[in-house]
Amino acid sequence: MKKKGILNSEISKVLSDLGHTDTIVIGDCGLPIPKGVKKIDISLKLGTPSFLEVVKEVSRDMKVEKITIASEMKKMNPEVFEKINKIFEGVEFEEMSHEDFKKETEKSFAVIRTGECTPFANCILHSGVIF
Repeated sequence: MKKKGILNSEISKVLSDLGHTDTIVIGDCGLPIPKGVKKIDISLKLGTPSFLEVVKEVSRDMKVEKITIASEMKKMNPEVFEKINKIFEGVEFEEMSHEDFKKETEKSFAVIRTGECTPFANCILHSGVIF
């Protein structure tokens, strides 16, 4: 049995398959998931697991060179905005409207659906390289 890192086999596989500039989405339970994009639903109940809990764990296992968020997060969910900035301190941030964000998810390798139920708790993680 795997001793460290993400135990969820689907998430672990997706992270292993990512190449430079590939993207994954971590989203709240209300984010629409585009047809044709792999959906990894780890929601258990409202709030569980939380968006930040999943983001923290994925960030430990994934080299992230850029993160994209909806600009609405700043005003509508300032606590999550502040915490995600701390998690990805030193990483390039890109902001766009929530409508444009949803369109960008269509290009993602996978969407990880959490149990998060606060507004605009979504991000696109852009894969970097480890060398």
